[in-house]
Amino acid sequence: MLTVLLVVHVLIALALIVVVLLQRSEGGGLGIGGGGGGGGGMAGFMTGRGTANLLTRTTAILAACFMASSITLTILSQGDRAPSLLDDPNLDLTLPPPASESGTSGEPTVPTN
Repeated sequence: MLTVLLVVHVLIALALIVVVLLQRSEGGGLGIGGGGGGGGGMAGFMTGRGTANLLTRTTAILAACFMASSITLTILSQGDRAPSLLDDPNLDLTLPPPASESGTSGEPTVPTN
């Protein structure tokens, strides 16, 4: 489930990048999508204003899907994790005391055959 959602998340991100690069900016930018009257691009398919409206709405929808999938991935990945100090400020995260030294010298033991 998590892998499928991660793949969908990456596809949404790539689509969002493409849609943003298709938009025509005021400063020129890439403006791959065209606009204006003549020639190629998407100008022959829709008017400049129609193309801008479509790309703006598509960007908003993809951005909302991207945020929703990000939140969902975050929630699903938190399944079996260790407790954190942020979860419970009163949580004692100190190391447990060492085991009692009953007759050992502190050196590792080597098994004998």
